[in-house]
Amino acid sequence: MDKNFKRTLVTTALPYANGPVHIGHLAGVYVPADIYVRYLRAKGQEVMFIGGSDEHGVPITIKAKDEGVTPQDIVDRYHNIIKKSFEELGISFDIYSRTTSETHHETAADFFRKLYDKGEFVEKTSMQLYDEKAGQFLADRYVTGTCPHCGNERAYGDQCEACGTSLNATDLKNPKSAITGNVPVLRETKHWYLPLDKWEPKLRQWILEEHKEWKPNVYGQCKSWLDMGLQPRAVSRDLDWGIPVPVEGAEGKVLYVWFDAPIGYISNTKELLPDQWEKWWKDPETRMLHFIGKDNIVFHCIVFPAMLMAEGSYNLPDNVPANEFLNLEDDKISTSRNWAVWLHEYLEELPGKQDVLRYVLTANAPETKDNNFTWKDFQARNNSELVAILGNFVNRAMVLTHKYFDGKVPACGELHEIDKCVIDEIKESIQALEADMERFHFRDALKSAMNIARAGNKYLADTEPWKLAKTDMPRVQTILNLSLQICANLAIAFEPFLPFMSADLRAQLHMGQLPWQKLGSFDLLPENSDIDSPHLLFEKIEDSVVETQVNKLKEAKKANELKAWQPQPVAPTVDFPTFEKLDIRVGTVLECVKVPKADKLLQFRIDDGMGGRTIVSGIAKYYKPEDLVGTQVCFIANFAPRKLKGVESQGMILSAEQPDGSLKLITPLAPAAPGSKVG
Repeated sequence: MDKNFKRTLVTTALPYANGPVHIGHLAGVYVPADIYVRYLRAKGQEVMFIGGSDEHGVPITIKAKDEGVTPQDIVDRYHNIIKKSFEELGISFDIYSRTTSETHHETAADFFRKLYDKGEFVEKTSMQLYDEKAGQFLADRYVTGTCPHCGNERAYGDQCEACGTSLNATDLKNPKSAITGNVPVLRETKHWYLPLDKWEPKLRQWILEEHKEWKPNVYGQCKSWLDMGLQPRAVSRDLDWGIPVPVEGAEGKVLYVWFDAPIGYISNTKELLPDQWEKWWKDPETRMLHFIGKDNIVFHCIVFPAMLMAEGSYNLPDNVPANEFLNLEDDKISTSRNWAVWLHEYLEELPGKQDVLRYVLTANAPETKDNNFTWKDFQARNNSELVAILGNFVNRAMVLTHKYFDGKVPACGELHEIDKCVIDEIKESIQALEADMERFHFRDALKSAMNIARAGNKYLADTEPWKLAKTDMPRVQTILNLSLQICANLAIAFEPFLPFMSADLRAQLHMGQLPWQKLGSFDLLPENSDIDSPHLLFEKIEDSVVETQVNKLKEAKKANELKAWQPQPVAPTVDFPTFEKLDIRVGTVLECVKVPKADKLLQFRIDDGMGGRTIVSGIAKYYKPEDLVGTQVCFIANFAPRKLKGVESQGMILSAEQPDGSLKLITPLAPAAPGSKVG
């Protein structure tokens, strides 16, 4: 830590309380933050870890409306799910509160009022869409209509999900209220704006000149925003869910959620430490760090600092180590599509495997670019790294100690060259580990921690104490003493990453929670002290476990496709005489085989009541030929014959395309005589 700082305040982006958290949130924000906080605590530094739920805003009101409950019902449900999930994963917040708390409402209102009284806001009137039947202005998400760019008739007022274009509600063609279905009207409304342009010169100096050490993705995004020029941003909106704007003439208006949410960091600290919170926010000897995802960079590096500058008495963040996004099975995580691994479900379905998830998410952390989580990689990292390297080394060292020394730490004799080499190698890994931790490079830091276990495994393999036990027990004593000291070092090194494993290992070694400064020492376990009979730190994950999770995702994708599916537009109208020209008949399948060198085609021999005919159909992906023999199908009998892969097809078998793209044969509900007409 910089010598000018006595303490560190760590905040994490407030998860939105309209759903649970998933692995993307964990990899981008919460696991890295927890790793760093645990590291600082292990070093004995003064640190405060602040979290909480973001509980205002339009998505919450929409979800409440869809479910027929109140917004408070929604946020109560998900706040409790999120908080419990974090606790079970070992995310060690000093407080995890919420923006619907009384303390937060008072703090946010007071913050707004101070800026208002100082004249830091600009009042503007604008024309916004208003639902006369509902008697309210419409937030962007409460307006649907036709996208002016791609013609999608179900675009929202803030974005078209078909083409991805950002929109204003007034851009939509044929806008409708999502509340009543009425056509809204334009009506004048007044709001308060934070003039970000006023603070642009100071922000430019503070970020671009004074914080060049920030991660390239953070610095680059900030520079891009500043180079485009900052514009005033509304801090209020017309809504009935949120913190009322605390000035006269603001009835029916609340603080915009982007304005009230970051103040949650302050209010949560105040809730935890009502008499000491200012030390953490206003003392220049306190360093503040925001752990966030890349979608929050502009709010934490530009908007919130501008708010703090305007207020005048708060510290600015010293660093904002934002991460990129984590994908899932090569596809973007999507809460609306249920394409996610939800933390609360993971904890229920894979009990006792908190550290496995923490390990894999850290090993795959999207620190510099988007990264990918797959269940196969999850399994491989558990089995080949946690089990085969870390767990294997610890187990071997302890089993050998029980076998040869009755579970007591043996004495350490004279060190040989191989002993000194492994000590030096481990100390180098520890130096790299610490350097990467200080730079927020947790993925590389984890590799260095695992390299300690790799060195221990190689050391045991090279020294072969089980062979020496026949001829040189003093040498075996030294090897196993050193191996156990490496185990003790692993308990310290992995505590920020794998706290459950670390606690388990310390208990097995009868070892207290030693400070970080002891890492690299090789006298951590006293001679002749007891160790427990070992049990495995990690267990192998079988294929069936992974298959269950992969199938769960496949089902989610299939359900989403069905939900999103819409029938094809109706073809142009035809008159009845035109329809009558089609001769649709019922036939019985006599034979069915695959067409050679054609993956999609099946060749049917049909009893059509008129001597039989051959028809080729492109449904081979969806049916086995032998399953179709004896069934009845509907076919068009008066199509002109045509050759497909050298086979003359004398008609067309009718099928229906399903939402997932598969084909289902059209068959009569009850048996019909071959050749019966359909019409």
